[in-house]
Amino acid sequence: MDRIQRKRILIFMLIPILAVLLFITENMVIRIIVAMLLVIYVAFIIFLRDSSKYSESFDNREETAPFEEDEKDPEIEESFQILSNHKKIEVITADSYRPESKLSKPTLKPPDLKERFEEIVNEVLPEGIDHNGQFTFVIDKILSVLKEAYMAHTALFFWYNKKNEKLSIEKFISSSTDIAQRKFDLEDDILSKIVQKGEPELLNDISPAAETDVIRYYNSPQGIKSFVGVPLFYDKRLIAIIVIDSKMSDAFGVETIYALGRFVRVITIIIAIFEEKHSDTISQQRLKGLLNLMNPDFKFTSEQDILTALEKSIKFFIPWDAYAFIYYHPLGKKFKTIKVINNTSLKYIGDNFDIDLNETLVGKSILTGMPVKIDDTSKDEFIRFSKMENVSFEGSFMALPLVYDNQNYGVICFESLRKNIYTNSDVQFLMSSLNIISFILYSYSTQTLLKSYLAVDIETGALNEKTFKERLNDELFKAKKLKIPGALALIRIDDFIEQETLFDGNPFPKVLISIAETISGEMTPLNLFGRLSQRVFGIYFFNMSANQAFIWSEKLRVKIARKPIAVVSKQTTYTVSIGVASTFNKLDIEEVINNTNLVLKKVLEKGGNAVRNLN
Repeated sequence: MDRIQRKRILIFMLIPILAVLLFITENMVIRIIVAMLLVIYVAFIIFLRDSSKYSESFDNREETAPFEEDEKDPEIEESFQILSNHKKIEVITADSYRPESKLSKPTLKPPDLKERFEEIVNEVLPEGIDHNGQFTFVIDKILSVLKEAYMAHTALFFWYNKKNEKLSIEKFISSSTDIAQRKFDLEDDILSKIVQKGEPELLNDISPAAETDVIRYYNSPQGIKSFVGVPLFYDKRLIAIIVIDSKMSDAFGVETIYALGRFVRVITIIIAIFEEKHSDTISQQRLKGLLNLMNPDFKFTSEQDILTALEKSIKFFIPWDAYAFIYYHPLGKKFKTIKVINNTSLKYIGDNFDIDLNETLVGKSILTGMPVKIDDTSKDEFIRFSKMENVSFEGSFMALPLVYDNQNYGVICFESLRKNIYTNSDVQFLMSSLNIISFILYSYSTQTLLKSYLAVDIETGALNEKTFKERLNDELFKAKKLKIPGALALIRIDDFIEQETLFDGNPFPKVLISIAETISGEMTPLNLFGRLSQRVFGIYFFNMSANQAFIWSEKLRVKIARKPIAVVSKQTTYTVSIGVASTFNKLDIEEVINNTNLVLKKVLEKGGNAVRNLN
């Protein structure tokens, strides 16, 4: 029994003693005193119990709690409370609530964080790159992400050429500068296994002795321990491989293969987008080239007109580094180059180069009327144009015949330094498009041939230069035999550069026709009228002296100068300069024309719009 329990028993024993005294005594005073003591004692016990039990029990708990936890008074525990009128209870409210993420300390940022981030996200494509360059740019960024995300030593992208069964590196991001920049044949290394099986490959413990046999894209051992590579399929064909490696063992796992598979999917989507965009771009460019070829501004009245139109169009058709246009001259009956463009510093042929029809690529195209396409000219000693050529190109070559109505009017040749650049679809498109050129050449050749049989100039109705000289030669012979005089006048239309600004377009055709009609109106059966060049007419006066021809020419000059010519909605006048020379007792037509031309030059030196005579 402990001390507290003994104290309680003694205190409660006084109550029955006082109660016994209350019943055994007969003295009223004693009873009253005992009753009062009993009441006071009971009240004191109750008051003392209520006021001290907490402090006593609390003190007692402090003394006994560490050692007598199981002997606690249950009565004391049931009524145990902590009351404090001075302690302030803290409550979390909406105003004082802060999430843990906001209460955490911010990460220290570098001072140029924003600038570097903007530099990365706003990186522009290099200027002047084509479709392939844009794709390489994208692959470069993807490989950079792979290398950093997997802490790899090298990340590479290989193209696979199924035709040649070779792998070639398109792009790589590496901590090494010893990457082998060459094409790889399929052997028994890890890259070849990926191609042959069409499955991903994972190696996590490559021994130093086997490294050079397993991994061939380094020129020397790098200490590679881990390797992972995945195939890239497009249109159900394996076209590429993505590879990452590391100098740490067990650097990659199966989850890495799955992650690379997601990158492969992204790249295939990018390829599809690029291909669609590239196809649309090529179609637009080719349409633009065809529209340029059919531009109504091109008249195709000379070889130069054809060359200009063709040159403006072919640059939109296909890529090329050298271009040659071979044309068949109907009068000379030869195939010659009339336009050659070489965008490189390498040796190539020039203009007016004769084509050998035998044992040459162009000759083969001419004789068969079929296109010729060589994917790699370095594989053999191909003769393109002639055995006398000096060409140092190695790449792709294509010759396309210009055939219309079973007649070959020429050949267009394209050459590129890139091998295998031209496809069969390119040949089909070009052959269809060049039908327009073939028809243009057919029309031009036909006109040229017909003009060679004509005696007159189509625009003015005067004799053409060839016929005029032939007829002049006959007239000079007759005049000498008959010993009669004669004279030659050269009439040149003066330049009217200042007037050209008044009109929309070129007013010369109307001026030419109007002046030609005026001259024709003054002709007699004894005159010979011809057109010697664009602005110069020739008139031979049979049985007329140079002085008489001078007077006639002066009257003609005044008449032309006074005649207004309507061009569009405006009217103005034009002038001519005339030189006259005697042909008496002369037979050499070139001498006669030269003498008259010297007189005409004297007139032009004085400002034109005048007539001068040479007896």
